[in-house]
Amino acid sequence: MASWLVPRKSWEKKKSMSKEIQLPKYSVGVGDRFAHQAKAQLRACILSAEQGVEVIPVWNKSNREHTIIGSEPSATRAAADEAVRTLGWKKPYYVDADHINLKTVDRFAGPCDFFTIDVADLIGKAADDASVRSFVDKHSELLGELRIPGVERSFTTDRNFVVDVANKYLAAIQEAGRIYRHIEQMKGRGNFIAEVSMDETDSPQTPVELLITLAAIADEGIPIQTIAPKFTGRFNKGVDYSGDLKKFAQEFSNDVAVIAYAIEQYGLPKNLKLSVHSGSDKFSIYKPIREAMKKFDAGVHLKTAGTTWLEEIIGLAEAGGDGLQLAKEIYADAYAHQDELTGPYAAVIDIDPAKLPSPAEVNKWSSEQFVSALRHDPKSPKYNSSMRQLLHVGFKVAAKMGDRYLKLLKQMEDTVGKNVTTNLFDRHIKPLFLGA
Repeated sequence: MASWLVPRKSWEKKKSMSKEIQLPKYSVGVGDRFAHQAKAQLRACILSAEQGVEVIPVWNKSNREHTIIGSEPSATRAAADEAVRTLGWKKPYYVDADHINLKTVDRFAGPCDFFTIDVADLIGKAADDASVRSFVDKHSELLGELRIPGVERSFTTDRNFVVDVANKYLAAIQEAGRIYRHIEQMKGRGNFIAEVSMDETDSPQTPVELLITLAAIADEGIPIQTIAPKFTGRFNKGVDYSGDLKKFAQEFSNDVAVIAYAIEQYGLPKNLKLSVHSGSDKFSIYKPIREAMKKFDAGVHLKTAGTTWLEEIIGLAEAGGDGLQLAKEIYADAYAHQDELTGPYAAVIDIDPAKLPSPAEVNKWSSEQFVSALRHDPKSPKYNSSMRQLLHVGFKVAAKMGDRYLKLLKQMEDTVGKNVTTNLFDRHIKPLFLGA
């Protein structure tokens, strides 16, 4: 064995992993924008457990979402804890401080035990020359011909290549290290799960680029349990994957292989797995993900968020009466403020304005018409992906309604909750984790 494979990171020696929080093999990130659907979401995980597959819920909500809605991370924690108590869930569950940085992380320290460290802004910004030289000098194993078990082709690198990759990612990883250590000072080592988000970059990482990134993460002493790389194709909000499925399948499989290799080479946590961001409603990629998990006996963390908010709207519309009227008002307001609502999400939506029905037209719709347009059923001729994407980013409209919206959610809890549970279990958990 080469000498560089022998040492393990000091953070592996300091504390027995059995005493640290460890994310189980299968997990699903569930977004609950208004903190009213935790029980409905948890019921989907219970249904999975009843069929013999443990899928752990991770309630995630970003600082931006908290700011728009006017909520606090403590509310997400309270809703999750109440759901667990009420339904008697005895398995692990977590609350994710989603897409945090040094400026936003502190408000999440108390309620959260999962932190998605987002350093996208630093990807592509060159690290200082001394850091790059030190990294390349340390990792001579990354030079020359590289063969990664499970990846079909080998790769040949040289010093210039590794320097270029380090210049692209090293500054971001160093920042992730600073954020991780700041969280560790607040939470204590082993008391939280760390994810590093690398998905917001210009192109997917090659297997070698991902390996170099993982080597840098290990150097920073970040015991990551999930990592979110960039995949080919478009992961638009609330709708199916758009892109080359064959290429995605190859990338995903390669990334799983690289993670398994890096765990052994760099002493990263053995439960490290891929995290798929904007994973809700990406029905066409669940089969290749499942095939890769089976091939490598690997896990995955699937992040879903806005799909639950859309099921709230569907549930209100399905209930009819005041619920349908409110759903129509939310759409009309979103339609009138398209630029404001879609601007922050321009990179992850593809809305065809010509396919958006006018509010006047929607106002004449029955419950069935509204639900059929919004529900994600690609086989239905009534399904409208542009309308769905607009409402996906339109939760700000409901937030401005305040108690009026929340009271109707409570009043129509049974109908809304049924839609939330069915969507999460039947359309997401079953095909991905149960293979059904």
